[in-house]
Amino acid sequence: MLGFKHWFNTVVQSSKHRKRHSPLTQHLRYSLRTSIRCERALGSLLGFVIHSFSTKTLRSKMVTSESNSGEILQLFLKIGLDERTAQNAIVNGKVSSNLKDVIREAGVEDGCIKSVGNLLYMVATKYPANALKHRPFLLQYIILSKIKNPNQLEKALSFLSNIGPESLEVDDFEESCGIGVEVSVGDIKAAVDEVVNGNMEAILAQRYRINAGNLYGQVRKLQPWADARVVKEIMDAKLHELLGEKTAADEEKPVKKKKEKPPKVEDKVIDASNSACAPALVDTNPFLIFPEPGENIQVHTEIFFSDGSVLRPHNTKEKLEKHLKVTGGKVFTRFPPEPNGYLHIGHAKAMFVSFGLAKERNGYCYLRFDDTNPEAEKMEYIDHIQDIVNWMGWGPFKITYSSDYFQELYDLAVELIKRGHAYVDHQTPEEVKEYREKKLDSPWRNRPIVESLMLFEEMRRGMVDEGKATLRMKQDMQSDNYNMYDLIAYRIKFTPHPHAGDKWCIYPSYDYTHCIVDSLENITHSLCTLEFETRRASYYWLLECLDLYLPYVWEYSRLNMSNTVMSKRKLNRLVTEKLVDGWDDPRLLTLAGLRRRGVSSEAINTFIRGVGITRSDNSMIRVDRLEHVIREEMNNLAPRTMVVLHPLKVVLTNLEASAAMELDAKIWPDAQEGDAASFYKVCISNQVHRSYIWR
Repeated sequence: MLGFKHWFNTVVQSSKHRKRHSPLTQHLRYSLRTSIRCERALGSLLGFVIHSFSTKTLRSKMVTSESNSGEILQLFLKIGLDERTAQNAIVNGKVSSNLKDVIREAGVEDGCIKSVGNLLYMVATKYPANALKHRPFLLQYIILSKIKNPNQLEKALSFLSNIGPESLEVDDFEESCGIGVEVSVGDIKAAVDEVVNGNMEAILAQRYRINAGNLYGQVRKLQPWADARVVKEIMDAKLHELLGEKTAADEEKPVKKKKEKPPKVEDKVIDASNSACAPALVDTNPFLIFPEPGENIQVHTEIFFSDGSVLRPHNTKEKLEKHLKVTGGKVFTRFPPEPNGYLHIGHAKAMFVSFGLAKERNGYCYLRFDDTNPEAEKMEYIDHIQDIVNWMGWGPFKITYSSDYFQELYDLAVELIKRGHAYVDHQTPEEVKEYREKKLDSPWRNRPIVESLMLFEEMRRGMVDEGKATLRMKQDMQSDNYNMYDLIAYRIKFTPHPHAGDKWCIYPSYDYTHCIVDSLENITHSLCTLEFETRRASYYWLLECLDLYLPYVWEYSRLNMSNTVMSKRKLNRLVTEKLVDGWDDPRLLTLAGLRRRGVSSEAINTFIRGVGITRSDNSMIRVDRLEHVIREEMNNLAPRTMVVLHPLKVVLTNLEASAAMELDAKIWPDAQEGDAASFYKVCISNQVHRSYIWR
């Protein structure tokens, strides 16, 4: 109709110079008006129908949703939850889903007593994800009242979290959470008497204002399986017996003491002997957030697949014990730079995190060169990295290369194909990109395993041209995570390797190499910046497929600084186009450039420590913050020298000619009295000679 209207308007416009329209034009006008009226009427009717349908559908959905919410609320109320707790559970989709599953597994859809219901709610909110197979077992203990109170349940959850999906010993489980232990009223009274006698002085002084919760807690330590309600009743009765009825003074609220203001900065005494090594910013231990190696049995992440399945990767008890036997329970980290350029100040943070954690825990840190791309790597960069790491004050446990493991990586790739988790693909890079954008499987994704093994062997022997084939991991092309779109594991490059020579013509990718070498080197903490967070799913998926040890992965924010260039690619362009005087140009924040500028490694490490280790990736650190730390260090280390360039002869008339005196002059502005090393002597007579130079 729109096309017809456009044609008709053109005809009308062409005939506007005529005083009267022709019969044909008039007929067309009449037909068009009639069509437009019909179209408008039809549109209105259609809009009304769509609106009515949408409104009814929306109302139907709302009614259905309200009906479902009402049913769920009644289900939660049946197990004894108060209405507010039940409503909060419904709002939280994860808690609601877990609680419904728990109720179904426990078989209490028709309701249960409140004490049992509260324990079921606790299971729904706190149950460890790595031990889901044991949840029905735990629920039976709750339903049969073998687990009666939250304290027992906390111990049970802790026990199950530690064993994960491994088979459990019933005797060990029951012992850990006090199954069958009966605590009599007499036992509780004895524990209460012991606690009251131990706190008698404080009770008599504070009376009913004493922290009763602390007293209850002390009783629970003596009798961990005692009923908390009975403990409270007996403790309250004991206090009443001891103190009598509450008085008016007992009801008065205690007067809060005003907090003392901290001393001003200028009032603090600073030890000048240690000021050179003291950080300019707050010095706290940034490594307290990391777990110990023996705790690496928890679920690391949840990987959701498009078919609805969920992978929860974690170490088995046997796998962790084997790892701890090799490492002796020590922390092992790694600093894995790619040797394709010089290191900048962002790498100083990476070194501080990995080397610093190992040093703080008395562990070890590898310096591992991620040399999987032979075209971009040079021995110049390898030598520079080793030099800078040593200059920064870090001593590697061992220097390794990813290429040291090329044979192991190849063997594991063959195993990955045999397990059906990899295939040889012939798509071009453009086709791979297009298929990933459309979430389409490669035409060669489901080729026979034997065929992929044969082609991969031909790739290794150099029988396939460069760019004609790759080995891809068979992950999930319909995943919400782009880094699960069948990542490339191997590609063909007929380029000699700086470290491995010309033995190989196929090279593994970063996504394939990084996690496997971490596992082979028994790394306990794999620490990297936040841009790698989305790769965590691929990292653990591959290790799970190969049944390898899973390191603990944690991502932190990269160091973003103002007024500078931090991209190695952009730095490389500045150097290759000779826009700067090499990688160590003092205008750059490369570590070589800072060293050439005269900045010490101690100042850089102090700055990095002050910035801290966080996951806030939107922070921009101003460059003058670094300059402030550098000035503070120089202020404490650089001795002052005073020189008279154009002296005049001055005679001190009120000083005898034979008299001489020695005065103390400060080497540093903040020198403290009593520190002889911070002063030098200046000899003063009645004349100042023109050749005299003050140091």
